[in-house]
Amino acid sequence: MPHTSGPDEDDDLDRVPAPKPVHYAEQALLGALLLEPARLADTEPLIAHHFDSHTHGALFTAIRTLPPPDPADHAEDTVWLNAVLNHTRPHAPGLSASYLHALIQFCPQPKHAAAYARMIRADNARRVLRAHAERLASTATDPGLPNPVTSTLGMADDISRVLEALAEQFAPHPGSFPCTPLPAEGPRQANEEDLDEERLLLATATAYPAEVQQMRWLTEADFVLPLHATLWQSITALVHRGDMVDPVTVLGEAQHRGLLTDSLAPKDLMALVSTPAGSPEYWGEKILQRALLSRAQTVAARIAAYTDDPANTPHQLITGSRRALADLNTLRTRFNGATTPALQPPRKPPARAAPPPRATSPPHLLAPPTSQARR
Repeated sequence: MPHTSGPDEDDDLDRVPAPKPVHYAEQALLGALLLEPARLADTEPLIAHHFDSHTHGALFTAIRTLPPPDPADHAEDTVWLNAVLNHTRPHAPGLSASYLHALIQFCPQPKHAAAYARMIRADNARRVLRAHAERLASTATDPGLPNPVTSTLGMADDISRVLEALAEQFAPHPGSFPCTPLPAEGPRQANEEDLDEERLLLATATAYPAEVQQMRWLTEADFVLPLHATLWQSITALVHRGDMVDPVTVLGEAQHRGLLTDSLAPKDLMALVSTPAGSPEYWGEKILQRALLSRAQTVAARIAAYTDDPANTPHQLITGSRRALADLNTLRTRFNGATTPALQPPRKPPARAAPPPRATSPPHLLAPPTSQARR
């Protein structure tokens, strides 16, 4: 009995994604070159790697490799087309002679070959930039790297070099900043060790305020927990004003900043800044490193969002990506200021015989308030 599709069944062809615009540009260009091989000179600096389709790239390589035919002979026979087909088939076994003829029929205007080539290079630029953004995000979240900051900044430098190369290929134009809606930045996630490091910084900064004077490279935005960020503001405000710094004076400054609530009593706040271990610079570097890696993930997400928006031209991708990298470079500058040997002596990790008492902060204040993972 023949099968009859029901009203809820879709034809298989309906589920095949529609070809992207670059697919038609590749077909049009190849059709132009097969019809008029002399148009190859109009495609520079296009290479096979720029094609989205492997078969199209292999066919383009064959066209570039084989000597062009005599125009008069090419108009009378298919010798050169057959040679192109035979050269391509080892690399694209599914290619047929009928497809080559279909490409020729598909090309609207062979004299527009240069425009088709620009479309192909533009789409390749989008894919290359997207792949680099993915590698940046992967590196910034790789727990197995011995030096994650160096590796992450190296990936960011790779993106900068890609953008420089693309800027030489695509001319700028007015209104070149992308209008792509960027992904919202959610609360940063942190484990208990991350929060311990922030607490230890606050306690050691309170115990050794003279060292805080040299830590202008650390800002409240680098902290995961808003409570800790505001406490850091309180401590640094006292230090930069030249006031006395101890748990009681930090309590007074925190009170002026509205930190004391029903869930955070004065004795809890003073306990939070009363268990020093090691040096403020050591813990500050750890916090800044974590902030830098988090920013790298944000930058990668922004660049990926630009590349996912088909409305963006190559120059808009370049401009938006450079702006995103500038945010990461701001943290790079601060991290270099904190870790450059000429500015700061090497610091050894302190002995951590025991973590600070858990009772120093109410449990619900030890994680970002909007974090879903800790509910």
